[in-house]
Amino acid sequence: MVAPRWPIQKVRLLDQIRCLLTFSSLSYARYIQPQITIHIFLLYWLIHNRSGLLYCEVPKAGCSNWKRVLMVLGGSATSTHGIAHDDAHYANQLRRLDAYSQAGVAERLRSYTKVLFVREPFERLVSAFRDKFESPNSYYHPVFGRPIISRYRANASLSALRTGAGVTFREFVQYLLDVRRPVGMDIHWTPVSQLCSPCLLHYDFIGKFESLKEEANFLLRSIGAPSNLTFPDFKDRNPKAERTSSTITQRYFEQLNSTERQRAYDFYYMDYLMFKYPKPYKDLY
Repeated sequence: MVAPRWPIQKVRLLDQIRCLLTFSSLSYARYIQPQITIHIFLLYWLIHNRSGLLYCEVPKAGCSNWKRVLMVLGGSATSTHGIAHDDAHYANQLRRLDAYSQAGVAERLRSYTKVLFVREPFERLVSAFRDKFESPNSYYHPVFGRPIISRYRANASLSALRTGAGVTFREFVQYLLDVRRPVGMDIHWTPVSQLCSPCLLHYDFIGKFESLKEEANFLLRSIGAPSNLTFPDFKDRNPKAERTSSTITQRYFEQLNSTERQRAYDFYYMDYLMFKYPKPYKDLY
């Protein structure tokens, strides 16, 4: 049985109403049940207490290099250029918001500089796909690749079903848009509007990946970071692969039909709307 689809105008309206209701209820929920309003933020927020910086982690929008910067600010590294990718993610000694008491969380959300960097949604999606499915990956291939191939590929080979390698972009998008996904969502392709809840918090700084280095350096100067600390601009995962661009993104989306492109746009509609990215295709509505 195929799940029914609501008219897209109704889906978008519900998304916007949900966002506005969340925002409008914050002033009351903050005092009545603060544990509900703050719990959803804890896992994705990185903190530098001395500069009063709260950074909401958005994968595929410069977060690896932001972690390197925070490591240098925190004194666990002397230079961003000497920090390997795995160290930036798994040995960074950075504090997250969930390390604090309820009162500590609320105080930091109230008084710290809250920062978010976003990226063109389709480009971020393609970047995540290329990173996780087009290179060897001991986690994403078995955990996501195997169920995706099993559900969406007719006559899949035993090798593909066993390893999960070789997921196509169209299969990946089919998984993304399926309301009965065979495996859950992942932070790397979750919409930013869900990761960082911009309807619930007033951000002090929202930057864009497209001008990341310039805006990140401006932010570092504004929070009083050392003058010799600048935002790095290197790609350390799959360094031989070309960085995902609008041209590369278009090549991937040409593999989809117009209905699939429309549904992908609908999926990221709130990100397009909130962060003022133009429609990537003229035939989208």
